[in-house]
Amino acid sequence: MLVESRFFTVVIICQILTVLTESNIDNKEQKCNRDPENGKKCGCAATNRVNSKENKNMQNPSDKYRPIETVGHRQTHVENMVKVEGGKFAMGTNKPILVADGEGPARTIKLKPFYLDRHEVSNADFDSFVKDTGHTTEAETFGDSFVLENLISKKELEKIQQAVAAAPWWLPVKKADWRHPEGPDSNIENRHDHPVIHVSWNDAVAYCKWANKRLPTEAEWEYACRGNLQDRLYPWGNKETPKDVHYMNVWQGKFPEKNKKLDGYLATAPVTEFPAQTKNGLKNMVGNVWEWTADWWDINHTPTEKINPTGPPTGTDKVKKGGSYMCTKEFCYRYRCAARSQNTPDSSAGNLGFRCAKDFN
Repeated sequence: MLVESRFFTVVIICQILTVLTESNIDNKEQKCNRDPENGKKCGCAATNRVNSKENKNMQNPSDKYRPIETVGHRQTHVENMVKVEGGKFAMGTNKPILVADGEGPARTIKLKPFYLDRHEVSNADFDSFVKDTGHTTEAETFGDSFVLENLISKKELEKIQQAVAAAPWWLPVKKADWRHPEGPDSNIENRHDHPVIHVSWNDAVAYCKWANKRLPTEAEWEYACRGNLQDRLYPWGNKETPKDVHYMNVWQGKFPEKNKKLDGYLATAPVTEFPAQTKNGLKNMVGNVWEWTADWWDINHTPTEKINPTGPPTGTDKVKKGGSYMCTKEFCYRYRCAARSQNTPDSSAGNLGFRCAKDFN
């Protein structure tokens, strides 16, 4: 059976639509790159929830929460953040790998200084937020979320009667949420330092507001990712593993059959794992989990210079950046600073998280 449209459209968070031979993958990517509409279907944009009637009427979760008022609360400390000095940079690229994603053209962007979380928001961080506010995530409200098949227990697999035909490795699991990443028989007891997952854009906005922060704009995220290096694939340069050192958590091996875990992890890694990816100390900007940004999705960019851009005023999908542990060059070469993808604001999955930004005053 196909996943019922009430919960999800057929969208893949981090993969090309079907398990194909390498040559077929190349042909598929070329077709996607020529046709933006096909590109949206072929890209890492495939666990969107259909906006159900009840969801359309749902209040934005961030509206319910006051910012933290307690002086000295750990979430207000900017020492857990990195100051990103303002300046100009070339956003995007004139050598796009996935044209349909709107990676190009390169355009000059000028940004004011801002703070960015050194790490992705962890389970421990999110737990503090939930205990203080009583927040219920949208995955909990909807009652399910997508999980990579390799991570699901045999007991839970036997319960699943649905699958995404185009991506059989991606299964909707009942009661999968941030506390139960692989379903009701899983927990985060030994993963408090891992990034929180199964959180929607709305959940992320609510957390950041509570913490006196906000989501970074796409421009801010990419500027921080580039770390003053122009026209490079990764925050540290162009080599994926310079001097055989792993700087990120991505899939090694043939996806989805086997992850060789050369970086040490099958799924998420602690938010503090791996060397800093930028000189100012940011970790896991690429790899580990996708990260929500503030911007609405758009693929029509002009090369004209912009100052502190915030993206289109409206839209249907939000931009996410950075790729995840499920990404490979063959299926999801989006763990690059210029790469991008999208999901609806109420979407959630087992490889999607966030980090917060804060204005520098």
